[in-house]
Parts: sequence; structure tokens; C-alpha cells
Amino acid sequence: MTHPTGPTVMDHPDATPAPDGRPTAHSGDETGADHLWTRLQAVEERVRHAVAARRAADPDPDDPYRGQYLSPEAAARVLDEPGGLDVPGHEPWQPPAGSVPGELARRFGLSSLDLDLLLVALAPDLDARFERLYGYLNDDLTRRRPTVGLALELCGLGGAASARFRLTPGAPLLAGGLLEVTEPDRPPLSRVLVVPDRVTAHLLGDTRPDARLAGVLDEVPEDPTAEAAEVRRTAAAAGTGTGLVHLRGRGGDAGGLAVAALRAAGLRPLALDAAALARRSGEAADLARVAAREARLTGAGVVLGPLEALPAEPGELALTLRAWCTALRGIPLLTHGAVGWDPVWAADTPVVVTVPAPSPERQAARWRHALERAAGDGSVPGDAEALARAVAAHRLDSAQVRRAAGVAVRTAALEGRPVHPDDLRAAVRAQNGAGLDRLARRVEPDVGWDDLVLPPLTHRRLRELALRARHREQVLGRWGMRPGGGRGRGVIALFAGESGTGKTMSAEVVAADLGMDLYVVDLSTVVDKYVGETEKNLERIFTEASAVNAVLLFDEADAIFGKRSEVKDAHDRHANMESAYLLQRMESFDGIAVLTTNLRANLDEAFTRRLDVVADFPVPDAAQRLALWDRCLGDRLPRADDLDLGFCADRFELAGGSIRACAVTAAYLAAESGRPLTMRQVVTAVAQEYRKLGRLVLEGEFGPYLADAFAA
Repeated sequence: MTHPTGPTVMDHPDATPAPDGRPTAHSGDETGADHLWTRLQAVEERVRHAVAARRAADPDPDDPYRGQYLSPEAAARVLDEPGGLDVPGHEPWQPPAGSVPGELARRFGLSSLDLDLLLVALAPDLDARFERLYGYLNDDLTRRRPTVGLALELCGLGGAASARFRLTPGAPLLAGGLLEVTEPDRPPLSRVLVVPDRVTAHLLGDTRPDARLAGVLDEVPEDPTAEAAEVRRTAAAAGTGTGLVHLRGRGGDAGGLAVAALRAAGLRPLALDAAALARRSGEAADLARVAAREARLTGAGVVLGPLEALPAEPGELALTLRAWCTALRGIPLLTHGAVGWDPVWAADTPVVVTVPAPSPERQAARWRHALERAAGDGSVPGDAEALARAVAAHRLDSAQVRRAAGVAVRTAALEGRPVHPDDLRAAVRAQNGAGLDRLARRVEPDVGWDDLVLPPLTHRRLRELALRARHREQVLGRWGMRPGGGRGRGVIALFAGESGTGKTMSAEVVAADLGMDLYVVDLSTVVDKYVGETEKNLERIFTEASAVNAVLLFDEADAIFGKRSEVKDAHDRHANMESAYLLQRMESFDGIAVLTTNLRANLDEAFTRRLDVVADFPVPDAAQRLALWDRCLGDRLPRADDLDLGFCADRFELAGGSIRACAVTAAYLAAESGRPLTMRQVVTAVAQEYRKLGRLVLEGEFGPYLADAFAA
């Protein structure tokens, strides 16, 4: 190893290393790292001094096998000489505030010695000559990075100095992830110091986050509708104690509020996607340490949520959050979600900030901003107020609003027109997860109010149900009209009437009016003969239904919402337990549910008290039956001149479902004949429906068409 010659690191005042390690011109304003390069020149001078000292004490400096063996003479010399490189002391490094090294020292709590040790370890990453020089000073050409002992020597300290404890695991350099001590099987002074690539890149002005965080970082825009008082309060909470804050709420933009609060506090937001973290739960501790270092390097606070997307198992969830809270202690950590904070998640208790559901005006503003952003030109591609009203009944977080707005804008752009409310409704429905699909049958509504033939009172009750669903956040949330007892903000209705009177279709119409899907609960997936399993199945349904924007339909609800009875045996006790569970669960339900029954008297009175809307569906009268016959046959099926729908409405007392069945059967007969629909075909269909229902075919009802009925 020869004495280094040629240009020094600081030949150019704004030098940065080229790929081969040699300095190249670089703008100091671009990286803000001028002071780093200035101090690196001082490190180079110390290395020159150390090399000269080593050469002066070496009788054969040009030995090509140096570092591969130790001769007896060399061993004796090691024992006789005091050792050390006799590097002179130097002035402590105190970079000015605001510079890259100065900010690093402030955020990680580094001393001037820590900065010098870091720069000694960093030198080979900035100038390739230091690799060869360190190999020479280590007396081992294969070890081309500084050891703990060599780093202390180059800082003018011996291995026995107390400063060596600045390189232990709990010291700022290692605890903050700025420096790694490798080769733990070696003695402490012989272990090698390595600066992680992300730290080197940051010191050279690279703002890209650590590659290990790829896939878990999220883009959370600042909430443009956040009120100044909310932002100030949240920012103040993040600046107290350990900086742990939990924003709880569903429907509000908790993530956007967290980002706004961090920016108000002068911090960059580092947002993490909880769903992505859940998929990498086994790496929680490592990812938390990487994120903590990234936050300190860039002067950021961390936004994590929604917490309900993290691992569902309580033990795994606690381990994940504890790892994050421990690694980020002292860094503002703002978590958010619909769930409350569990004390077992962290040693520290967060400041809890409740994020209320937005008012209709604020929700409209959120939609307007989301649509403007999706359009890209600052204009709303449609009537923002009308679009917001179309989805007023939906409870959406900020991410769902942004995604739905993007889908709606792209859908309308394909046809070259403004966004229509139906575009937004379809986009909102697409935000529902698939969890409920495994427990209930999804129906995408394709009917409207004009398709219903019902008495005026029943029609008003259905309109009332839609009205309650649309304004529940304002009435039950902001105005607090259902206080106490852990009561939810759900809306529950009962549709009572005989089979075929339009209960299920009415639920579909209400869902269509709200822009929601209808989920029909299959009782075969709910009722279980084993004790406790029915309740578990229902709990899964209620939980999933609360997380989606949909109308939940319990058809034939008296099968599971029946009356409690006197306990005579274990079966009675179990049945009463199911009913008691349902009574409690309905109180806390946050969604929209419709119960249908043919036998209203079979429902427990306690259920009736918890109902918001009760709609009775009577058997239609003659005028309604005439309208039903006309609607069910439609305007596309050709009709013969002898078709007498008035006769059918007057004589055949059928419910709407049976009339629809007769219309479909008659249509098949007309299709087979290849001619317009005749009265004979309709009578034949009615006779078949009578037999299916177990009713007699009487002359008093069929009159002149009795022969056709018997011929069916």
C-alpha cells in the first residue's frame, strides 16, 4: 500500500462522488451538503496522518503479503510498541443549524463525535480511495471499511476511551439506524462499521424513501375541508408527550386531517397503508424501524391507518402496533380508524381525537374537491351538489370518495358527457368489499318507484325509510337524537304482509333510490343447530354489513326474530338466547336493514320497539291488480284484441308475486304459439297458478273461461 497521491476530496468546493468514487462538480444548493464535504476533507487529512504513522513504524511497507500472516518479528514489535496511530485531536464538528448534518444531529440527538464517527464510516461510500486506505490501516486488504477501533483512532481516541460506547446498540447512531456494526462474532474493536445506503443517499440529497417501504407507503391528500380549529387541535396533540394520537371516526376524513395537522406543525407526512402492512405482518418490527429512520431523516410524522385493516387476530394486531409504537416513540404517530384504541397496543396511551361524520355541506365540498381532482383541470364535470345528494346516504371515507370520483369521471369521459348521478352511484357501489358476498346474496337493483303498485300509506312508509337512511348522519349523529346505551346509527324497517305482496321488490326499490346494492341474507347460512353458531353467523353478517354501503334484507325474518317463550328445556333457553342477542345487536347496528315477514304477530314485541319504520303490505285490491297485470305484461309483449285485463283484475284475487308468475307463464305460451298474447293463454296461466297455490278452480271466478281453465 503506497501513500495516497493525487487530488483530494475537496479539489472542487461543491464536489460529490462520481460512480467510481472520484469527486465531480455538484451544486451545493441542490443538496445542502457543503458542510459534509468540508468535514470529509478533515477526515482525509486524518487518514493521511494515520497512513504516514503506520508506514513510519513498518520496516517493510511494500510487503505484498501484508495482512495475510504475522511474522515473529512483527509479533514482537506489536508487544513492544505502544500501538495506535497517534492521530491528533481536532475541533468538535458543529455544523450550522439548517444544514444537512446539522438537521441530522438535531433529529437523531447526535453529538459532534457521533457526526465524526458517521463521516469516517461514510467515507468509502463517497470516495473509493478510502476503501484501499482503510484496508491498509486495518492491516487486512479484505476489510475495506473502518472498524470500531480504527474509527475511534481517526477521531483522536483510543479503543479504551469511553467514547466507544457511542457505538453500542442503545446509542443514537445505532438506535436511529444511521450506522450498523457488523460481524458480531469478532471482538468489539474489530467489528466493522457500515452506513446504510438510505442514509448515504439522504446525505447526498436523495429524497426518495427507503426501498423497503415500497408497497406500504400510501398517498393521503390533505383534507381540503378540514376546519382550522380541528387542524390546530390535532397538531397540538401530536406535539405533546410521545406524539401518539389516535383519530377515531367513520365517515370523516381522519387520514386527511392527520396530514393537515402534520403540515401545520411543520412536518412532512409519511403515510402508511394499513392493509399493505397487514400483508407483511411478519416484517412489522423491521418495517417500523425503517419507517422511524425515514421519518427522522426527512423531518416527517407518520400517519397509519385505518387500524381495522391491520391483522384481525387480537394477538397479532397487538404485536404489530406495539412494534410500530415502540419504534416511532418520540416521532409524531397519528393512527386513525373506526375502532377505539386498546391499551395493550402500546405502552403509551394516545390522545384520542374524535373525527365526526361530515355535515351534508362538508360532504358536498369533499365530493366537489374529489371530482375536481379526478377531472384534472380544476372544474367539476357535472352538478356537484346534485351528485353529492345522489350518494348522501353512503358512509364513505376519504379514500373511497376519491376512488369513486375517479371512476365516475372516467366513466362519463368515455361517453363525452358530464358525470351523471347514476355514474357516481355505480362507482360508490364498486367500493363495497366482497366480505358480505360470502354471507348474503347480492342484488343490483334495476327497479324504481314507478314499478311499485302499493297503497298510498305503504308508499309513504317506504319513502320515509329512504328519507331516514339519507339523513341519519345529520339526525342521529350531529343532532344526537338517539343518545346513550351504545346505540348505533342504523335504520331498521319491517315489511309485513302475505307472500307475493311486494316486500322484497320494495326493499330493492329503496336500495335503488339510495344508490345501494341489496343483500338478501340466506337463512341457510345463518341458522345452525349447534349452540352459539347462529349468533356467530349473524355477528359476521352485521359486522360486514356495517362496513359496506348496502341495504340488508332478512327475508322471512320471523324464523330468527321470533318471540321469546317460557323456558321449559334447553332448546327454549337457546332460542331465547338467540333472540336476546339479536335485540342487543340491533341496538348497535350502523347499517340499513329490512326485515320481512308473512306473520307479523310472530315477532317479539321488543323487536317491534326497535324498528324505525313498519310498512304493511296488504293484498292488492281490484284497481291495484289491474295496474299490476298491465305492469307485469309490459309494453313489449304483443297483445291480442280479446285480452281482458279488467276481467282478470276483478275475478282473480292474486297478490303481485302471483300475477307476475302468471304473466311470465302466459308469455311463454305466447312465445310457443308465435302469436300475440290471448285471453285463453292468460286464463291457462292463472289456472296453473291456482293449482300451484292449492286453490280451487271455480266457475264463479273463471266464468266463461272455465273450460279453458280445466283444459290447462
